[in-house]
Amino acid sequence: MQAERSDRELGLLTEIERDPDITQAGLATKLGVAVGTVNWHLKRLTAKGYVKVKRAERKKLRYIITPEGLALRARLTMAYIENSMTLYRQVREDAQRLLSTVQRNNVSAVRIVGDGDIADICRLTCLELGIRVVDVELIDNVPTIMVEGREINIIDNQTGEIGIPHPGSQITQEV
Repeated sequence: MQAERSDRELGLLTEIERDPDITQAGLATKLGVAVGTVNWHLKRLTAKGYVKVKRAERKKLRYIITPEGLALRARLTMAYIENSMTLYRQVREDAQRLLSTVQRNNVSAVRIVGDGDIADICRLTCLELGIRVVDVELIDNVPTIMVEGREINIIDNQTGEIGIPHPGSQITQEV
C-alpha cells in the first residue's frame, strides 16, 4: 500500500513538473487511475507543502512543485530505483537457481512462456548459462519455464509436472 502510494505520488510529481497546467483528468489518464484518486493525492501533497495550487484562469489551475516537493520527488525516485534493483536481483537469483538445476540435469534447451521483465530476465539467464530458448512450435519435449507474475516454474512437458524434468524427458544434445 505504501509503495503504491509512493509510486502514484512520484508519478504525479513527475507529470506536474512536465506540465504544471495539466488537469486532474489529464493526470488521471496518464497515471491510469480515477480522477478522485488524483484529487486525494493532490490534496495530500498540497497539505504537506509539496505542491502549491495557483489559479491560472477562472476554472484553470496551475500546480507548482515546492522545493520540499522536489526533495520528496528525489527521495521517491531513489526508493523506486532501489526497489527495482532489489526486485531484479531477487528474480535473477531465482532464475539462476532454477536454471542451474535444469543445466545440471543436462537439459540444453527450454521454452519460456510468459512475457514482461521477468521473462526477459529468464531469457538473459538462459543465454548466460548456455541454455537455448526455443519457440513453442519447434519442439514438444523441452521443459517449459512458466512465468506468471513474479512466479517462475518449470513444467516437464512429458509428465505435466511442475519441477525439474525427469531423466526421460531431458534433451541432452543441442536442439
